Amino acid sequence: MPERRTVALVTLGCARNEVDSEELAGRLAADGWDLVEDAAAADVAVVNTCGFVEAAKKDSVDALLEANDLKDHGKTQAVVAVGCMAERYGKDLAEALPEADGILGFDDYADISDRLQTILNGGIHASHTPRDRRKLLPISPAERQDAPGVALPGHAQDTPPEDLPEGIAPVSGPRAPLRRRLGNSPVASVKLASGCDRRCSFCAIPSFRGSFISRRPSDVLGETRWLAGQGVKEVMLVSENNTSYGKDLGDIRLLETLLPELAEVEGIERIRVSYLQPAEMRPGLIDVLTSTPKVAPYFDLSFQHSAPGVLRAMRRFGDTDRFLELLGTIRGKAPQAGARSNFIVGFPGESESDLAELERFLTGARLDAIGVFGYSDEDGTEAVGYENKLDAEVIAERLEHISRLAEELTAQRAEERLGETLSVLVESVDGEDGAVGRAAHQAPETDGQVVFTASEGLVPGRMVVAKVVGTEGVDLVAECLGEEAAR
Repeated sequence: MPERRTVALVTLGCARNEVDSEELAGRLAADGWDLVEDAAAADVAVVNTCGFVEAAKKDSVDALLEANDLKDHGKTQAVVAVGCMAERYGKDLAEALPEADGILGFDDYADISDRLQTILNGGIHASHTPRDRRKLLPISPAERQDAPGVALPGHAQDTPPEDLPEGIAPVSGPRAPLRRRLGNSPVASVKLASGCDRRCSFCAIPSFRGSFISRRPSDVLGETRWLAGQGVKEVMLVSENNTSYGKDLGDIRLLETLLPELAEVEGIERIRVSYLQPAEMRPGLIDVLTSTPKVAPYFDLSFQHSAPGVLRAMRRFGDTDRFLELLGTIRGKAPQAGARSNFIVGFPGESESDLAELERFLTGARLDAIGVFGYSDEDGTEAVGYENKLDAEVIAERLEHISRLAEELTAQRAEERLGETLSVLVESVDGEDGAVGRAAHQAPETDGQVVFTASEGLVPGRMVVAKVVGTEGVDLVAECLGEEAAR
């Protein structure tokens, strides 16, 4: 009997990449590959790269080089790059990083098993030539659902094999992917859509992720039910822009209909929606997010800045007062609602008064989590050609200043929650570190967490009621009051 082929998937970047890795895992497991956690124990190490900003790209390169080192003293015979950085740079990345044995784009995902076997056998699969993926789908959103021959990670279009091995998601429709979980966390992400139709002047993501296209509600529901059967308690809906969900299916309010249906899936305790655009927030969507049982009143709003001039240069909309009004509306309906956002400082033309306006917004917004990035030119974006670029030293100073302010403000926001009673999903219980979980206002990885004062009786995956008794920066310290009643 021939020796089984082994593969390890190393995932960098956002939750969307994590879903893509589990799709690749499903495809490979269905074709007879054994999945292992340790890259050193695998024949092939597949690194799912991030191509968003310079720091993420550096992390991806470092991960590829680290995996390549395993070829000298481990079982690993080949290192392959997939994901956004591989898709974005293709042949250029292959030339700059000869240590990688293969650079595979999204078009290779459907044949990932054959591609890896070719590379493992010493063959060469030509790295793809990058292209603007926005041009692959029709301009009209209504015509995109039936567009043939376009590779869309998370929207598998090929016929699944029969007799799938245990632990691989069944396909429920023409765009439902194979999926195999790569861990046992009680939390999992589900792709709501892919791509983006916005044209923010600083962002390259639409060029390599493509135009916006929704998954059908039946496929999202089917995958959520499968995840519930795998022990998942919280599902996080991800895409480049969840507020646009349904526009290509003829109903821009489809998310408001889908959320209550997802909340009814047996076994699921919490539904969380990420990546919301402030300019696209609708009263009906706010109502559903703040009033539907099991749907977290959580608002991951992409503000990016609050000074009107900077926002216009970014090809975005809004201002400080409009954003504060939006947050006020949300908290008027759900006082405990969570809100987070990311911001760019040092954008071309940003003045001292623009920075002060951003400070005014941050001070009044009472955000639970804040990410701050210094502006950097991204290949292929409009802002690369902008004049009035700020010196690197100025950008670094502003980044440090706003980051320090953000740290102070989020710690203050955490202190405001002292005495609150929260529903907390227990995520891990460790004899040394104790028990840790997350409340409704805390998303995985990006936000703070809840640290329990005692771990006795707590089990990962269980939803409990806890009272906030202390803070540690953005993290909350809480006393468990008991298991939450069934809802």
